[in-house]
Amino acid sequence: METKKELKILLWIVIIFGVAFFLPIESSRFNTAISATFDLVKWYAREHVILCLLPAFFIAGVISVFVSQGSVLRYFGANAKKWLAYSVAAISGTILAVCSCTILPLFSSIHKRGAGLGPAIAFLYSGPAINILAIILTARILGFEMGVARTVGAVAFSVIIGLIMSFIYRKEEKAKKEEQMNIQIPPEKRPMWQTSFHFFVLVLILIFANLGKPANGDVSSTWYYLWVNKWYITGFFALLLAFSLIRILKIKWQWVLAAVIVTFASALFSSIVIKDPKLSPLLPMLVGIASLSIITLYDKKEYENREWTLASWGFAKQILPLLAIGVITAGFLLGSSHDGKTIAGVIPNEWIQRLVGGNSIFSNFFASIVGAFMYFATLTEVPILQGLIASGMGKGPALALLLAGPSLSLPNMLVIRGILGTQKTFVYVLLVVVMATVSGLIYGSLF
Repeated sequence: METKKELKILLWIVIIFGVAFFLPIESSRFNTAISATFDLVKWYAREHVILCLLPAFFIAGVISVFVSQGSVLRYFGANAKKWLAYSVAAISGTILAVCSCTILPLFSSIHKRGAGLGPAIAFLYSGPAINILAIILTARILGFEMGVARTVGAVAFSVIIGLIMSFIYRKEEKAKKEEQMNIQIPPEKRPMWQTSFHFFVLVLILIFANLGKPANGDVSSTWYYLWVNKWYITGFFALLLAFSLIRILKIKWQWVLAAVIVTFASALFSSIVIKDPKLSPLLPMLVGIASLSIITLYDKKEYENREWTLASWGFAKQILPLLAIGVITAGFLLGSSHDGKTIAGVIPNEWIQRLVGGNSIFSNFFASIVGAFMYFATLTEVPILQGLIASGMGKGPALALLLAGPSLSLPNMLVIRGILGTQKTFVYVLLVVVMATVSGLIYGSLF
């Protein structure tokens, strides 16, 4: 046993030495891929961790602590009515304008609370796939028929994939169903409307803090108006959150007022000192999250308030390291593409463009695979696809990438594996890729 352990250590030393010895630092492709990796990591850290993931962890904490197990079981549990469970899961994306990584803490929390595998998977897929803003953008830029196909495909995928997963693992689901029948559900601590109010205020802060500029440049649209005023709107919902902390969570108003003042002061300071409009919102968001964490952790009156922040921290510990590994790997292999610039990874973009032309089985399958492993921030898949279509990508592969891409990514898969295990993750990814391939073939033959 000791010899086997030492041999394993020796093997790792040999592998690391071999990688270092043959490191192709003279290759321009390798150096470009390294640049792409750091560029994607920096962009992800600036654009998504503070504004996207940190609020999402607190939303997941709300589900984990404040949403009773009875509510989760009623809507998503193994004994819930299928039509209700899948309907709620399938339309969740119209409420949650999130990416494949931001949905993970929310999925993890409902899964831990006892949601059935099928509805939980439907929720996992639909969250990033049925983003109403992305669908509108798809219809405007890529064509009305593409927008309709994406909508129908995404809703159908979430339900069908959920049902198939539930059927494949029906023995586990049957055991969970029997177990949940014997659960004694305690009475609700507070009315459901209060928990819902607190939850949706946080969701709206997440949505408006990450609202992107309209890609078509239409300054007269409602979307453009919301984007111009998004920080005022976010601030309004932050005040509603402060009200919720006092009225619903019963935190001392003096503490909440102090947190509001500190956050507002940091916003003023940031707007004056930090000139970059992309970086200036990060300081008040960090200060606001830190203030929220402090006043909940030190609240001695309601133990649930402390548990909320601790649960959010638990999701962060579980998910962030895997996301970091996934983002680094995706950047190195597939490159970085954002804000109108593209840096190639080790796999050349020309290869991808050449391989997804036409409407063959291979081109649709390859588009699905590439989409599944690439990371798309919310709404970025549309301008990326616009460029690929201009370079010769077929309409079928374009839809296949749209249906596989936003809901999956390499970072996303690594985290799902940690929650569901390797086998279920593989089956889920396989179902998404196969269905996206078939949908692309059908759409490409029609249009």
